[in-house]
Amino acid sequence: MRNHSVVSEFILLGLSADPQIQALLFMLFLVIYLLTLMGNLLLLLVIRADSHLHSPMYFFLGQLSFLDLCHSSVTVPKLLENLLSEKKTISVEGCLAQVFFVFATGGTESCLLAVMAYDRYVAISSPLLYGQMMNRPLCMGLVWGSWSLAFLDALINILVALNLDFCEAQNIHHFSCELPSLYPLSCSDVSPSFTALLCSSLLHFFGNFLLIFFSYVRILSTILSISSTTGRSKAFSTCSSHLTAVIFFYGSGLLRYLMPNSGSTQELIFSLQYSVVTPMLNPLIYSLKNKEVKAAVRRILRKCV
Repeated sequence: MRNHSVVSEFILLGLSADPQIQALLFMLFLVIYLLTLMGNLLLLLVIRADSHLHSPMYFFLGQLSFLDLCHSSVTVPKLLENLLSEKKTISVEGCLAQVFFVFATGGTESCLLAVMAYDRYVAISSPLLYGQMMNRPLCMGLVWGSWSLAFLDALINILVALNLDFCEAQNIHHFSCELPSLYPLSCSDVSPSFTALLCSSLLHFFGNFLLIFFSYVRILSTILSISSTTGRSKAFSTCSSHLTAVIFFYGSGLLRYLMPNSGSTQELIFSLQYSVVTPMLNPLIYSLKNKEVKAAVRRILRKCV
């Protein structure tokens, strides 16, 4: 047995130590979280209620909305609690559970964005065969595969992380528990966990990013082969929302995990972007830029009136 004290909880230092700033941040993130819940739940309701949106594209979009609800709910409630509380603690077990679910929901979203890129490629390159190629069993299989792969990836990382020992250090310079933030606190060898994290990031996140990249290369070549300007414009519009969501998710997520773990302001901003802000923006991106979703909302409102 090693001769050291065992830490039972961590202290999340959060975004600010100033009580007045904390009160303002609480109101800001409460509004963001409520908008996230309302926006994603409304989008799920519209997709479910309107038969015109019962297509593979909107099936995947509904899954993305559900994921955004889950991903945001893993971190934001604890963030809100700590902004009001003087004792900003989280148990070691609770911290590792948060790490697991952040990894699992974020990994699933990464897979789902790759699936949605492939769906857009099929829709643009083979519009007449789209319904036949993207049939219901295939769509369900792609979604279940995304969840399964991400949860397996998260499980492997968390099982390796369970071997980490934590001694005197308790302060996490962050508003939530993420695996890179725990390494400076460990008094044991972190190399197995770091290696597992690095391998899973390369295989999972970069692998999905490459799938998205090659899908859009094929999409671009297909669009450029369309002779009519109207056809090109319509093809581009079907991809713009998804491409915006990919840039938000991968841009902030990759920058966060590529940066050295220092608790810097830039690091916190990137973490807030992909874990708090992006889940709120996705429903707006897909509804404001999508004529079919706006038309579905109008049809539902007319029925209600």
